[in-house]
Amino acid sequence: MKSYDVLIVGGGVVGAAILRELSHYKLRIALLEKEEELAFGVSKSNSGIIHPGTQNPAGSLKGRLCVQGNRLTRKITRELGVDFKEVGELIVAFNEDEVKKLLELKKEAETLGVPRIEIVNKTWLRKHEPNLNKDVIAALYAPTAGIVSPYRLVYDNAENACRNGAEIHTLSKVVNIKKTKKGFEVFTASDIFSARYLVNAAGLFADEISKMAGVDDFRIKPRKGEEFLLDKKKENLTNHLIFPLPTKVSKGILIIKTADGNPMIGPTAVDTEDKEDLATSDEGFRKVFSAAKKLVPSINENDIVAYFAGLRPAVGHDFIIRHEDKVPGFVNVAGIQSPGLTSAPAIALMVRNILKRNGLYFRRKFFFHAHRKKTMHLFAIPLEKTKKLIRKNHSYGDVVCRCEMVSSKEIRDAIHRGAKTMDGVKFRTRAQAGRCHGTFCTTRIMKMLAEENGKPLTAVTKKGPGSEIVKKDKTRD
Repeated sequence: MKSYDVLIVGGGVVGAAILRELSHYKLRIALLEKEEELAFGVSKSNSGIIHPGTQNPAGSLKGRLCVQGNRLTRKITRELGVDFKEVGELIVAFNEDEVKKLLELKKEAETLGVPRIEIVNKTWLRKHEPNLNKDVIAALYAPTAGIVSPYRLVYDNAENACRNGAEIHTLSKVVNIKKTKKGFEVFTASDIFSARYLVNAAGLFADEISKMAGVDDFRIKPRKGEEFLLDKKKENLTNHLIFPLPTKVSKGILIIKTADGNPMIGPTAVDTEDKEDLATSDEGFRKVFSAAKKLVPSINENDIVAYFAGLRPAVGHDFIIRHEDKVPGFVNVAGIQSPGLTSAPAIALMVRNILKRNGLYFRRKFFFHAHRKKTMHLFAIPLEKTKKLIRKNHSYGDVVCRCEMVSSKEIRDAIHRGAKTMDGVKFRTRAQAGRCHGTFCTTRIMKMLAEENGKPLTAVTKKGPGSEIVKKDKTRD
């Protein structure tokens, strides 16, 4: 039995942020993830927006953590070498009644402490957003909104935590939890882990983990969001993140700038009972496309290169982050939907303080490796720098993914850093994420995964066991 001070369940952006925060201290810590790689749950469908805090109630926990997380993200992304771009957001109004609602949002945001927000007029919008619908008469401008790669933020947080002594166990789905005098015994299909403290950051399945631990007072209600990715040639479609006025259940269907260049439109917000339902629909497409064209009329259906859906772990109007007094040592971190990515570093600090208040002794490490070398991406650097890299290492000139300009060096580096699946490579490098959807590069990436991991091609999967790409011919055994 492996024994720890703190065990975290869930390998998304929140679990990875908590793991890194706790790795600052002399603690035995580990994270359990049911998938073969991190970020394969809720985080894989994240839009990558670092929200400023303009669309959260002033008295809410998520509002406070969003504003704090927005500040912390800048520091953490610098330390981890993750690209963060402050692009700003605009919440638009089409008539005077909507302008009044913008003023209400502005007042709430100022109460939360969102900096430098202002109402901008039609003249400002024509100058700074020429593709915006000409019927928009004003917008709430929040310059501190930003974008980041949600996948790379997860992987780099986790990699840095491991460098500082943390452990990660994938393919470790929790099947039972037993409360003991000393803490907890956590059972997976193949192992038993013991820990003094247990942190539940299991996303869509946080209610099930909580029930196993003895707390059964909330239910995760998945909320499906369909989103549509546009061609990279549309990178400059907008200069800011463009939002409509928020609804009661979501921030609405928006135009999203992404850290990798491809704009996105969406998402929808439809409640579902199925935690595995990632299907897209004609209805969802029509709804998103119509709403997006209202914001930016020049959007064309032919610009769309990919459809996908994600599920948000809705549980009510606010986050659930608390120590469960009826199960001492158990901390729930549940219902972390938007702005969960933004709030993640602030949530990590809150969890640390909860653990401290409930008896965990913290001793800061004398040496903490806060920084990691920035991962190189050819798609993000100028040609002259690419030429220098190729002169130093010719494999940078061996372009495997032409759509996204990804070299064999980047792919092998991603595998050495922990990519075990085709999606793991895609999320780390963007190979297969272009217009051809991997038609050109899939076979080469498969061969590299097989070579580097010492496995046959038949063992290479898209996203873990059950998603094998090449079927083994049993008649030849």
